[in-house]
Amino acid sequence: MTDLQYPFEKPPEFGATLEVAPGVYWLRMPLPMALDHINLYLLEDDDGWWIVDTGMKWGKVKDYWQEVFDHSLKDKPIKGVIVTHMHPDHVGQAGWLCDRFQVPLLMTHAEYYQAHFFASFSAEHLTWSTQQYYRRVGLADDFFITMKRDFKGYAGIVEPIPSSFQRLQEGDVLTIAQQQWRVVIGSGHSPEHACLYCEALGVMLSGDQIIPKITSNVSVMPSEPEANPLLQWLNSLQRFMDFPADTLVLPAHNTPFVGIQTRVEYLMAHHQDHLLALEEACVEAKTAHQLLPVLFKRELDNSLMMMAMGECVAHLNYLIYEHKLSRTAVDGVDYYLSIDASLQQRAKPGKHRQDDLPIQV
Repeated sequence: MTDLQYPFEKPPEFGATLEVAPGVYWLRMPLPMALDHINLYLLEDDDGWWIVDTGMKWGKVKDYWQEVFDHSLKDKPIKGVIVTHMHPDHVGQAGWLCDRFQVPLLMTHAEYYQAHFFASFSAEHLTWSTQQYYRRVGLADDFFITMKRDFKGYAGIVEPIPSSFQRLQEGDVLTIAQQQWRVVIGSGHSPEHACLYCEALGVMLSGDQIIPKITSNVSVMPSEPEANPLLQWLNSLQRFMDFPADTLVLPAHNTPFVGIQTRVEYLMAHHQDHLLALEEACVEAKTAHQLLPVLFKRELDNSLMMMAMGECVAHLNYLIYEHKLSRTAVDGVDYYLSIDASLQQRAKPGKHRQDDLPIQV
C-alpha cells in the first residue's frame, strides 16, 4: 500500500480536535480492543456543529467528549448526530449525545432498526437456530454453551438508542456551511452504511467502508445463515472507484489518507485471493472450521471465533452462489467441495496471504 498518502503526521490526542479540511475536524476516542481507537468527526456549520459517529459506551469516552465540548466548539451548539452504521463504536454514545443536546439522530433505515434489534438482544435469544449454525460450521456444542454463558451483549456498550431518527438515503444531500455533503451507501460490512462525500472540499467520510490499513469484517451471522454479504461488499467497493483520485478519505480507524482507488483495488483483490485460497483448499471436502487456517495465521480463541467464522462463511456462501463450491450436510455439519472445472488453471498454490486475525470492526 505504498501508493497511499497520509497528509497528517500524528493524530489528535483523545479529547482534542484537528482541522483536516475547512470546517472538518478529526477527533478520536479509545476502544477496549486491539484496535484501540475510533476516528470521529465534527462538521462546522454556520450556527453549530454536526457530530459524525460517537464512540462506544466505555471508559472515559464521555469525559473526552466533555473536553471537546469545553474547548473546541467556539461557543456554538451541537445541531445533530450523524451515525454511519450500527456497530457499537459508532452508535454507542448517540443516545447520550442526542438526549444531552436534544438534537436529531441521522442514520439510514436499516442501520437504525438493526441497532434497536441488537440493543434488545440477550442470551435468551441464543436458541436452537444459533446452536444449529455453529454445528453446521463444524464447532462442537461446547462452543455454543460457553458463548451463551459468557454472552454480554450489545446493550452493555451502547447508550439507549434514540426513539426517533431522520432517515438518510442514497443520494441525499446535507448542506452544512454552504457545502453539500452527499450520502453514499455501502453494504456488506453492515446493511446500509452511510458515507458522506463533499465534492467541493474533496473529502469523503468513509466510516468502516474504506479503511487504509485494515480490512473491515464481512460476516454471515447466525441470524441470517444464507446471506451473501461479500457480494454486497464487493459491489459496494466497486462504486467507490468512481471518486477522484485526490479525495481525502477520512476513515473510522487508522489515519486519513489519499489514494481511494488504490485502497479499493487492494480490498477487492484481498477478498478475491481469499476466495481462491478457499477453493483450492476445498479440493477435498472440508468444514468451515477446518478452513479457518486458510484465512487466518494465528490460532483463534473463543473471543475471536465468532468473527472469524462469520468471515469464513461469508466467503464460502459467496462461492456457493457463484457455483464454485458445493455444500453437503453430514450429520448436521456442512462440508464444502470445489466444483469449478477451471480451478486448476486459476490456482496459485502457496501464493496466498493469510490475515493475522479477524478484524473486530
